[in-house]
Amino acid sequence: MDPDVTAGTAAGTATAAGAGRGVGGDAGGALLVVGDVVTDVVARHRGPLTSGTDTAAAIRLLPGGAGANVACWAARHECPEVRLLGRVGADTAAWHERELVASGVRPRLVVDPDAPTGTVVCLVDAAAAAERTFLTDSGASLRLAPGDWSEALLEGVARLHLSGYLLFSEPGRALVSVAVDSARARGVPVSLDPASAGFLAALGVDRFLSLVEGVDMLLPSRDEACLLTGLPDPADAAAKLSRHVPVVVAKQGAEGALVARSGAVCARVPAVTAVPRDTTGAGDAFTGAFLAALLTGATLEAAAAEGCRAGALAVERVGGRPPRGAASRGL
Repeated sequence: MDPDVTAGTAAGTATAAGAGRGVGGDAGGALLVVGDVVTDVVARHRGPLTSGTDTAAAIRLLPGGAGANVACWAARHECPEVRLLGRVGADTAAWHERELVASGVRPRLVVDPDAPTGTVVCLVDAAAAAERTFLTDSGASLRLAPGDWSEALLEGVARLHLSGYLLFSEPGRALVSVAVDSARARGVPVSLDPASAGFLAALGVDRFLSLVEGVDMLLPSRDEACLLTGLPDPADAAAKLSRHVPVVVAKQGAEGALVARSGAVCARVPAVTAVPRDTTGAGDAFTGAFLAALLTGATLEAAAAEGCRAGALAVERVGGRPPRGAASRGL
């Protein structure tokens, strides 16, 4: 483990490893998330972007990152314990740790001596269903590597969740391999969110599917599921993907979610009506709430319903993190 680590601790003893595990409901134990921690610059503009001059916007600086967002939403939803392994720069390490701790997450942030914390500029078109475009500088997140991993991270863990952004750098891919092997050796199930259709296209479908060997659950967006299968219909895509990964939970935005197992869709979960202000992090909110529900004993369908409720709450807020305050279920 890199010696430059912030004060957060990764070890946990709340529940013995192996308690209540299963693809459909990993009741009890901690959730360990491994993934990106970044700084979001969210710019909400109501008019079209105009080249060569100014475009008026409301701009906020917020903590973000798909991995960190998932962890915070899981903690918000009464997950027994949530831990996060990520890599940040010294420039914002203390701020990110404070934000994570305040959200109920136990962070293990490796401080990179050479790279700054990743930054994502989120351009949100407030006049077009709050749709967003990302400009991404992954920074230190791309340097999360096997040397940052420790077997002790899995003590008391009932599920390991990996951010798909790890697959878009060589050190991250190596870390995924090590983490999945460690989890499988302990009987800990592993889920993964593909994270980005654009980056997936660059990585290649065949390469992605080989890299997720050993993962038991995939949580793609509609676009990611269709890209990974070449099928235009998201239900067909989810069903096909579930022949490669045992469980696929496809996030459909305003269309809800699909749950597929063994080559067939087994549940269709409706969305919750919301008035979107910013769709940044809606998929992370779904994933965090979904995993928290599994860890408190919910079925896949019930957990997906929790995810849809969290996604609806997320799009009505600016930024990718949940509101502060008491843990919430049934939002």
